[in-house]
Amino acid sequence: MTDFLPIKPIYLAYLAVLVSFLIFSWNVWTLGLFLFSLLAILRQYSWQRSFKTLAILLVFSLYLFGVNSCAKNKEKDLPEEVTQVQMIADSISVNGDRLSFRARSAGQTYQAYYQIKTEEEQTFFKNLDKTLLLEVEAGLEEPAQQRNFHGFDYRRYLKFQGIYAILQVSDIKSIKQASGIGFWDSLADLRRKLIVHSQKTFPQPMSHYMTGLLFGYLDKSFEEMSDLYSDLGIIHLFALSGMQVAFFMGLWRRFLVKIGLTLDWINWLMLPTAILYAGLTGLTISVIRALLQILLAQLGLRKWDNFAASLGLMFLFMPYFLMTTGGMLSFAYAFILTLLDFEGILAWRKSLLEVLSINMGILPILTWTFATFQPLAIPLTAIFSLIFDYFLLPFLTLAFALSPLLVLDFVNPLFELLESSLLLLGKVTGGAWVFGASSLALTFLALLSLGFLSDRRFWKKGVLYLLLGLCLLGNKHPLENEVTVIDVGQGDSIFLRDMTGKTILIDVGGKVSFSEKEEWQKGLTDANAERTSIPYLKSRGVSKIDQLVLTHTDSDHIGDLEVFLEEIDVGEILVSQGSLTVPDFVARLRKLKKPVKVLSAGQTLSIMGSQLQVLYPQTTGDGGNNDSIVLYGKLLNKRFLFTGDLEKEGEEALMTTYAHLPVDILKAGHHGSKGSSSPEFLDFIAADVALVSAGQDNRYQHPHQETLERFEERQMTVYRTDQMGAIRFRGWQTWTLETVR
Repeated sequence: MTDFLPIKPIYLAYLAVLVSFLIFSWNVWTLGLFLFSLLAILRQYSWQRSFKTLAILLVFSLYLFGVNSCAKNKEKDLPEEVTQVQMIADSISVNGDRLSFRARSAGQTYQAYYQIKTEEEQTFFKNLDKTLLLEVEAGLEEPAQQRNFHGFDYRRYLKFQGIYAILQVSDIKSIKQASGIGFWDSLADLRRKLIVHSQKTFPQPMSHYMTGLLFGYLDKSFEEMSDLYSDLGIIHLFALSGMQVAFFMGLWRRFLVKIGLTLDWINWLMLPTAILYAGLTGLTISVIRALLQILLAQLGLRKWDNFAASLGLMFLFMPYFLMTTGGMLSFAYAFILTLLDFEGILAWRKSLLEVLSINMGILPILTWTFATFQPLAIPLTAIFSLIFDYFLLPFLTLAFALSPLLVLDFVNPLFELLESSLLLLGKVTGGAWVFGASSLALTFLALLSLGFLSDRRFWKKGVLYLLLGLCLLGNKHPLENEVTVIDVGQGDSIFLRDMTGKTILIDVGGKVSFSEKEEWQKGLTDANAERTSIPYLKSRGVSKIDQLVLTHTDSDHIGDLEVFLEEIDVGEILVSQGSLTVPDFVARLRKLKKPVKVLSAGQTLSIMGSQLQVLYPQTTGDGGNNDSIVLYGKLLNKRFLFTGDLEKEGEEALMTTYAHLPVDILKAGHHGSKGSSSPEFLDFIAADVALVSAGQDNRYQHPHQETLERFEERQMTVYRTDQMGAIRFRGWQTWTLETVR
């Protein structure tokens, strides 16, 4: 069936993958790999076959360029305002008083958000199961860009789903049911009806497993368990793919055989069934990939031909699929399963070897993507695959099918027991290993090492294991010094690490709460640190901070303290004497059960072969802005001054106490507010660079224009997290500065 191709299908698919990365995510390493691979492959074939291959790749490149060009045009053609939208039914999510959904209008798709006004309105959207037309008052916003190095890029994530703007809905003026909706919207309506039926009929947590395993939907209320499944390395069991697809499609095929249909009829009926199932599970990449491989197998395509054909077809259906984490991991799993050959091995040993091989084979990509690896994932995947495949899926399918007549909710205590057992296991295991996020080069070397290890002809296995280990640990202990102002939005968190691995963190960030909500309005929210400082530190291979300095007690500096310590261990917490006069703060410290040390002026913290001196406070304060701990020291070739939220009064105290305080790099006090970085203080320290940690479009208007003008008058270079993302200094003896944007 593949004889019409000039070269082996898997070779062509491999080159197509490299072309897609070149066009969608340009990188000089990818270009080098593509040219090397092209020459290595084509040298095996005649010039006629090589010419045909190049022609196919050229046509494919033009197709991808066309896709990219259309996407850029849509991004440029966004309207100035949107007044009417069509909701996509199965994208609705209600979390307290926050409604999110996908919406279409005039050929554009938007990610929409709306603050629900009343409890009745909340109930309406929770139970909504049909496509609506909304007349709205709304504003368009650009999706947030990447904030921290190796951090999540929401703009890029939405772009690869064909979404180029956020729709912030301030008011819904009218609601009516949409008429004349298309086939895919009808499927979305049906999926939403099935999800709502499951949520209303079955208790939690049983309903979570039902919507997750049958329809690929997990709501916000499952977040705690979802995080636990992620920590244990088995969240992929909820990512509908091979296991669920094989179960349901196999069940349908056996039914068709039982009723006596011929093989030709069965094969034809599998196609519409696959389309229906893809729609009912949200058109996810992993489901479509698994369905394609099943349908291609029916046509006689096996092993590498099947894998190559499914890759090619995915480029037609979802051109950006490899630019997503889900798409990359789904095809990585499929690649490893195709590579494995355990024929003739006992079934239980075959399953064990498959799980082991998949987890080891995917390890470089997992560490590159998530920076962590859970070794327990290997046995847990084997155990829970059996539980999900042989108990949960069959039972939940039966329970859902019978639910109009009989509700089988008596087994919910078993689901509660399962979750309790997992919570206990999570506490005992202590979480995943933090390797750090490897660079693209180290990831490629690790994959290359695994490739040679899988080749029985390669005999120097010890060298390969050593190389693999070095690749995985390359970012766990980088041989460089670092000072990074992490972008935590409106707050502070500054990370320092030296070449020996000594770490200091100044503040953890947090959110300031401005109003109390009624019970129905309260939803589940992620702590700021869970999206900023914690992922960044893990990406740098950090699982423990030696010394955590809490400059003062404001929420935007210490609000996420408890959440932070759940993920990152801390050796000791350093505070000012004034902070210990705040009863709530003292109570929080006691609950943490961590060593606490009081810092006072004159003490030092060792790092980078040097000392950070504590300059302030000299007396016991109140734990507020002007009681902030101030640190000063020469790190490599630059003198840093870290001022917390110090304002004019504190700056005056510093000038009075210290006759000479030369500074190269100033971390501007109080996020660049008007009341800090006074003209007299800036003249006194004569800094060249100001670092400002502030949230984008924050309500305080930090940094203040007056402060920025002071910096400009003194010809200081200003780096701002609200505009540039995280700010990082790296080096051995001298610093190199880089920002995310």
